[in-house]
Amino acid sequence: MGYKVKIQRVDRGATKSFYVNFPAAVAEASKIEKGEDMEWVIEDKNTFVLQRVKKIEPRTSKPMPLKKK
Repeated sequence: MGYKVKIQRVDRGATKSFYVNFPAAVAEASKIEKGEDMEWVIEDKNTFVLQRVKKIEPRTSKPMPLKKK
């Protein structure tokens, strides 16, 4: 499942910036903290990967208990 976002351009005199906002559901599911450092990795002109600078442990699922017969 994907989330569509719009790119925002902000011109401030001689400088310009582009901003990407993503849904709160994505941030919450990823446990992103305010002020956390992220970096863009550009794989090609169509693929941009946003990744954490400081890696966190991936979520692990607990094994399901076996049902007794």
